[in-house]
Amino acid sequence: MRRRKPPAGAVAKAPVGLPYPLIENWEWQDRAACRDVDPDLFFAAESERGLRKHAREVLAKSLCGTCPVRRECRDHALVVGEAYGVWGGTTEEEREPVLHARQH
Repeated sequence: MRRRKPPAGAVAKAPVGLPYPLIENWEWQDRAACRDVDPDLFFAAESERGLRKHAREVLAKSLCGTCPVRRECRDHALVVGEAYGVWGGTTEEEREPVLHARQH
């Protein structure tokens, strides 16, 4: 997933849960296996269900399995509470118990 880096000095304070917009906090994304892949592979369409959703997630997770920054991606999703998509080889359903446990 190609994310645009914030311009230097554009944000003085990070939104709650997000790391400060320093290049060191985001440079792992430049090494991601998905950096040039259509983000639709990682996020379900609103109407996507069942076997179609499962097949897309399997494909996304297989790409994650080749990624040198898989751990950083998964950790990012857990730290900021990413509620949607495949991040670091995990689906929202797989991350939900960890996110739920942190809220209690």
